[in-house]
Amino acid sequence: MTRYEHTQIGHVIIWFLFAIILIASGVAGLSHRETPLVVSIILLAALVLFYKLRITIEGKTLCASFGPGIIRKRVELAQIVGCEPIHIRWWYGCGVHLTPCGWLYNVSGFDAVAIALRDGKKFAFGTNDSDGLTAGIRDAIRVN
Repeated sequence: MTRYEHTQIGHVIIWFLFAIILIASGVAGLSHRETPLVVSIILLAALVLFYKLRITIEGKTLCASFGPGIIRKRVELAQIVGCEPIHIRWWYGCGVHLTPCGWLYNVSGFDAVAIALRDGKKFAFGTNDSDGLTAGIRDAIRVN
């Protein structure tokens, strides 16, 4: 049973990486060197892996997955002790990286939900539906 589902498209990531891929491909065509082509392939892979973030609460699990779902974070609802909407700094960027609020999983924007676990670990999911995600998590942990 799905209790919450939201997908956010990373429009800035898509256009930024697409522009760099086009530039690198143009340089590769002009210079006849392999380095810009390799860079283009790596950036294309990053584009496919990080173009969207889907967050779901299904059964007893909270899950966030990027792109096709290869990169994801999954946590049991029973491990969550609290969550709150937060505003993240622009320099925290997009992707998966360590921030003062723990590991951040983000594709776009400045809103996120900080999540605290029983073992003291923290992480945050970037979302353009922070109130909906917070309510979904709180309802799910209350039921479980």
